[in-house]
Amino acid sequence: MKKLIFLAPLAASLALAACDIQQGGEPVVRHDISGEQVTEVADGGTGEVGVAPAPAFASDCTPHFFEEVLFTDCVASPDTHRIDTALAPESGVPFGSLAAFSETVTGETIAFAVNAGIFDPDGLPIGYFVENRERLEELNRGEGDGNFFMAPNGVFYGTDGSWRIRTTQDFYSNVGDRPQFGTQSGPMLLIGGEMHPDFQDDGPSKAIRNGVGIDDDGKAHFVISEAPVSFGKLARFYRDELKVKNALYLDGNVSSLWDPAKNRLDTGKGVGPILVVKKRQDEAGQ
Repeated sequence: MKKLIFLAPLAASLALAACDIQQGGEPVVRHDISGEQVTEVADGGTGEVGVAPAPAFASDCTPHFFEEVLFTDCVASPDTHRIDTALAPESGVPFGSLAAFSETVTGETIAFAVNAGIFDPDGLPIGYFVENRERLEELNRGEGDGNFFMAPNGVFYGTDGSWRIRTTQDFYSNVGDRPQFGTQSGPMLLIGGEMHPDFQDDGPSKAIRNGVGIDDDGKAHFVISEAPVSFGKLARFYRDELKVKNALYLDGNVSSLWDPAKNRLDTGKGVGPILVVKKRQDEAGQ
C-alpha cells in the first residue's frame, strides 16, 4: 500500500477545497501549458479558454454554450479510453496539481485529466477512493457540512470500460467487488434524470464547477464550466444538453482540466485526487 505523507504547506493552500464559497463575478484564470496564453472569464461570461492554435492531435474535449455560459465537455468512450485515478507518485507525496501529475507521464498517452472527488485540507480524499484496485479510503457514509455531505452523494467507479455512477447508499447496498478505480464525491447532480432534490434551477451560489456523468451509451462526460455557475445550471446542462441521466459533482473553485491536445493545463489552486483518461490505442502500441 502506498504511504501517503501529510504536508503542512499543502494544507494551507487547500483549506478551502471543500468550502465552495467563490462568489459570482470573480475572474477565473486559465493557462495553456506553455504559460503564454491567459484568459480571464467573469461570472456569466462567454470568453474562450486559452488554447494552442495548432493541436498536435485531436482533442476529446468540445466547447458548448448553454444559457450564455461556456462549458467544456470531455468525453471518454469505453472503446477507445481507459479511466484511472491518481493521488501520489511512488514517493507517497500527493501530486497536489495537474501540472505536477503531467510531469510524471507522457502527454501523448493521455486524452485528458481532471480533478476527482472532494478532498480534505491535506489533499487526501474524504470519501471512497480506489487506485489500481487498491482502496486508499473507505466509503464515507457519515454526515457533516459542505458539498460532499449534501445527501445523496455518490460514487463514480468502473472496471474494464464499464463505468457507473451510483448514490452512496446504492453503492453500499449493491457493489461487492472492488473496482479498478473509484472516487466518492457529492452531491449527486442527477439521479435517474432528476435533479438533486435540494437544487434550484439556478441558485445564488456560483463557482467554477466540474462533474462527471454517464450517458446511455456508457460514455463518461467530464464537464467543467468556464464561468461560475450554480449547481442547478450544471445539472441542467447534463440533463438538457448532454441527455445524461446520472451525474456526480466533483468539485468547485479548484476544478481543473488538462487537455494535452489543446495545450491546456489549468493552474492555480491545488487539487487532491485526479481522474486520468488514457488512450487505449497507445497502451496497445498502435
